[in-house]
Amino acid sequence: MFEEIFFPRTAAKHRAAPLAEPRARYLRHLKETGACRSTLRKCASDHLNLVRLLNPREDGQISIHGIEAAATIWSRPKGRRSDEAATAKARSRFIGHGIDLLRFLGWVDEAKGNHHPHHDEVRIFEGWLRNERGLSETTIDDYCRAADHFFIWLAARGTALDAIQMSDVDDAIAIERGRGAWKRRTIHDYAQRLRPFFAFAAERGWCRTGLAAGIMAPRFMADETVPKGIKREDVVRLLASVQADRPVEKRDRAILMLFVAYGLRAGEVAGLRLDDLDWENETVRVRCPKPGRTHVWPLTPAVGHAILRYITDVRPTGHGRSLFFTSQAPIQSVGRKTLGKIVHDRLAGIGIVTGRRGTHALRHAAAQHLLDQGMSMKVIGDFLGHSDPSSTAIYAKVNLTALREVAALDLEGLA
Repeated sequence: MFEEIFFPRTAAKHRAAPLAEPRARYLRHLKETGACRSTLRKCASDHLNLVRLLNPREDGQISIHGIEAAATIWSRPKGRRSDEAATAKARSRFIGHGIDLLRFLGWVDEAKGNHHPHHDEVRIFEGWLRNERGLSETTIDDYCRAADHFFIWLAARGTALDAIQMSDVDDAIAIERGRGAWKRRTIHDYAQRLRPFFAFAAERGWCRTGLAAGIMAPRFMADETVPKGIKREDVVRLLASVQADRPVEKRDRAILMLFVAYGLRAGEVAGLRLDDLDWENETVRVRCPKPGRTHVWPLTPAVGHAILRYITDVRPTGHGRSLFFTSQAPIQSVGRKTLGKIVHDRLAGIGIVTGRRGTHALRHAAAQHLLDQGMSMKVIGDFLGHSDPSSTAIYAKVNLTALREVAALDLEGLA
């Protein structure tokens, strides 16, 4: 495998180093998943430095802490790396490549200490949510992350699950409120998501009964905040910034067009498949994981052209029916986090570095544009896929054009 990606002298150096066969086996795996030659060379070089520093044995286990320590030594060999930003990025890449290799080989010591003491109970809860309740993966992830977060905090207290009292839960919520890192909505959701776990745990005798009913989520009004979108002119600049012919530009433009044109959620774009595109009737089928419904949208020429350009020129084959895939190995379907990073990075690229910069900012911008064009709240609600009209009413609070007209009136004489 080394001979395929390096010149003979360099390939011989990799072949003579420890664990050549396992390293070559992993590189073949990466190639099969779509890794390009430059990626394989970077991985192989990091692997070579890793085995030289750690000298692992095939029957041994290496902790992630050990890999991080090796990266620290490697990142500044004799002071050659002077650029701190480059060093941090290179060190992070080195750690990632090392963990991926050793995890593939089964040599990473996944110590229980990396989890909280009730990791197994949360995983059982996760299976119940999926198999018995039939909840979406997004909802399951939200519930389990809340439980994991609580138990990581609780582990510092040394309190076991069967000894938890209501005061422990109250303290956990109060501490998050006191830290000031979470908004009121986030703290409210955190408390609400703990309830299902404690109800599940009480039924199985893991904890005392009544905890779920006693959790008091901080009050939060659904429309107390103003939705934070970006300006229409910034949306136009965003789309104009992804006009190049590079493969990643073609993919990102198709993704951004879907967010901007239809106001879709990240989960809806991530769930799109080739079968959802009806080119003959010019429609696209969108599954909405949040309300659990399916919508059919007219496929506009601009959006259709961007998607077709991506499929024809860029989209990898042989990896499934999903519409969008990652641009680097391992090739896999894009998820919500990847889509969020794409939008965040693209907005930063046009100079928008403050405020909300995720996929929902584009959804809010799309809704606000319709409102500014005089569309009815019913039409906007249908456009966004809202089943409850109250979910759309919040956008009426930010019709700045109408507010400016009111502010321009001469109110002298009414005082």
